[in-house]
Amino acid sequence: MSTLFISDLHLHPSRPAMTAVFLEFLRTEAAQAEALYILGDLFEAWVGDDEDCELANAVRLALRELHDNGVALFLMRGNRDFLFGPRFAAETGAQLLTDPCVLSLYDQPTLLMHGDLLCSDDLEYQAFRQQVRDRSWQERFLAQPLEERRAFAEQARAASQQHQDGLREEGALETIADVNPVTVEDTMKRFGVTRLIHGHTHRPAIHSLRAGGRSAQRIVLGDWYDQGSVLSASRDGFELSAL
Repeated sequence: MSTLFISDLHLHPSRPAMTAVFLEFLRTEAAQAEALYILGDLFEAWVGDDEDCELANAVRLALRELHDNGVALFLMRGNRDFLFGPRFAAETGAQLLTDPCVLSLYDQPTLLMHGDLLCSDDLEYQAFRQQVRDRSWQERFLAQPLEERRAFAEQARAASQQHQDGLREEGALETIADVNPVTVEDTMKRFGVTRLIHGHTHRPAIHSLRAGGRSAQRIVLGDWYDQGSVLSASRDGFELSAL
């Protein structure tokens, strides 16, 4: 049996076709797997575990069914759904992962990350990340009414797009919004691994590199804007494929 990795689905009510692709994936390919790892940004925005929109409820039910059918389910917070909490985990049967974390994948230590921490050249985003990951900030935010949180999320979504558009106009999007190679190598050395799996950058590929003087591998998961993207791992190797 295989272990599957996905990230950056960015599910949103405005994109029902991709939600349908994801739900079908859970009923078919994922149902045959040993485990499914979702490495962040399952939703375009997550404003708290009390979110009760139709999309959130449909995903809850589908993930719970997958778990109840014997597939181990793991969930990492991304830059869009950093407010996933214990309630959502309990409702879906998912185990929340810290970012970063090390997994023993077919007897080889493998570092799992969402990937945004590796984009260390994007100083504006890193400052925002530090703010919204602060426990006090999150407590104040979650104390607001649901509708106010939804409005904030839409504003943040627009601001993120504006930030990316600005980088694009400056010709800096391909560098600043991608990982910093030194940060990648230093992170892998710090955790003592030669394999890293992450998302966030929407640049699916399998890269060879050197980390700590050893041959290493960095696997980048794709986004789900135009098509699904899945990494299938087994003892026979790794395969990135589109749905």
